[in-house]
Amino acid sequence: QVQVVESGGGLVQAGGSLRLSCAASGRTFRSYVMGWFRQAPGKGREFVAAISWNGGISTYYGDSVKGRFTISRVAKNTVYLQMNSLKPEDTAVYYCAADCVKRLCPYDDYDYWGQGTQVTVSS
Repeated sequence: QVQVVESGGGLVQAGGSLRLSCAASGRTFRSYVMGWFRQAPGKGREFVAAISWNGGISTYYGDSVKGRFTISRVAKNTVYLQMNSLKPEDTAVYYCAADCVKRLCPYDDYDYWGQGTQVTVSS
């Protein structure tokens, strides 16, 4: 059984910062990829960021967060999402995902997903 657990969500004023954490555990993964997605009310799931660490570290960001958010790997199968300069439009449930070996990786098609953590940015 693979478990993916996010934490760190909360309420923050516009312009503020939050740091989300994600830890994945369980069976041996097939890839060295983890990512973050979000879903706002009335909107579809949006790619936020991803990191891979096989043969060097690579990071990937959605256009809406590039320059404001930073993904990092701090331990085996543990990643952070540092969110700075938060905007009301960043309000969403944020999901962490782990292990991705399909064509759309790292932008979609992860095998394991967390339960989500709510981020609310007030104006």
